[in-house]
Amino acid sequence: MSKKNLIVGQSGGPTAVINSSLYGVVSEGFAHPEEIDHVYGMVNGIEGFLNGTVLDFQEALPGEKLESLKHTPGAYLGSCRYKLPESLEDPVYPELFRRFEELNIGWFFYIGGNDSMDTVSKLSRYAAQTGSPIRVIGEPKTIDNDLVHTDHTPGFGSAARYVASTVREITLDANVYEKKSVTIIEIMGRHAGWLTAAGALARKYQGDNPLFIYLPETDFDQEIFLTNVEKALDKNCNIIVCVSEGIHDASGTFICEYDSSVGTDTFGHKMLAGCGKYLENLVRSRLGVKARSVELNVSQRCSASLISATDQQEAVAAGKFGVQAALSGETGKMVSFVRETTPDGSYKMSCGLEDVNLICNEEKTVPQEWITADGSDVTEDFIAYARPLIQGSISVPTGEDGLPAFVYRK
Repeated sequence: MSKKNLIVGQSGGPTAVINSSLYGVVSEGFAHPEEIDHVYGMVNGIEGFLNGTVLDFQEALPGEKLESLKHTPGAYLGSCRYKLPESLEDPVYPELFRRFEELNIGWFFYIGGNDSMDTVSKLSRYAAQTGSPIRVIGEPKTIDNDLVHTDHTPGFGSAARYVASTVREITLDANVYEKKSVTIIEIMGRHAGWLTAAGALARKYQGDNPLFIYLPETDFDQEIFLTNVEKALDKNCNIIVCVSEGIHDASGTFICEYDSSVGTDTFGHKMLAGCGKYLENLVRSRLGVKARSVELNVSQRCSASLISATDQQEAVAAGKFGVQAALSGETGKMVSFVRETTPDGSYKMSCGLEDVNLICNEEKTVPQEWITADGSDVTEDFIAYARPLIQGSISVPTGEDGLPAFVYRK
């Protein structure tokens, strides 16, 4: 049997462990020299591939340099948000597969979220339609944890750990003064509140901050919010509130839209950053207490110092498992995480495969039963689900300048 080449790309927003998944794919590709000749990387995803930007991992990250991917945040290969045409009759598809043939590609891997799985779906369907032998596999990635048919996604555990740790630090900072104050922490999440819910992991005891957690899975009522905060101030000097950027009222209007300065992005979507600042001003003007807001923003996904060892290990495992599955003939699938119930009740995860066509363009939200009836907090079921995912620390090597020694693509 003649050898083929493997190609891998990254797409969408990066995470602290997306490069760990890349490491898993590349290292497992290297482990099968009898079947895989070269392991290529698409620079800036499928869009970059169309532009002819491809690197050879044997040359780019030889030897021990490859190991550095496991503690490097961002997306080593670069990313894109390129959506392939809906019609498989579009000329871009024969062009893509012509380029695959030129590079003797036998296996295609794409690491990403919903849109990336859409790409995997379309390429695998086109391959089946045209009789191409190329195997196409999706590797899950997203801090939003919103992919369906998987227990969780690589990237969520590390981002959740960052959120919980930062919320705990902000709580300690807020408590230094005996003066009533309210701190609003705005956390990523347009439609799914998994990351914001992770703020609950910061609590050290019952009744600890954050006292309130608001997710986009429920309607947000400003008057009820103000009443809740005012009552809480009777018993607590300092209050921490975690809110998802995508919280909305009963009519579906994003709370940030009440701020007249809100704009739209290049796709016409509302730019949701700003609900924390709006609520800060609302609390200050209506309740007359000190208020401030903190937007965690991209720090949630680019902090290498708080990578969860569990998250990193699972990301690597997903990459390796995907290659093994493709070599066994699987295609049109996404690697999934399956949580197992052990006799002693401890956490255990294994990898599985799911039909990518059932995953792309779907969205998993926090179950309603994991949110309190009044919509202002999460239940212990969420805590039990999320806590195992943030466990363990990794050691990030430092350079001569005392800063993290990441690997960079030149």
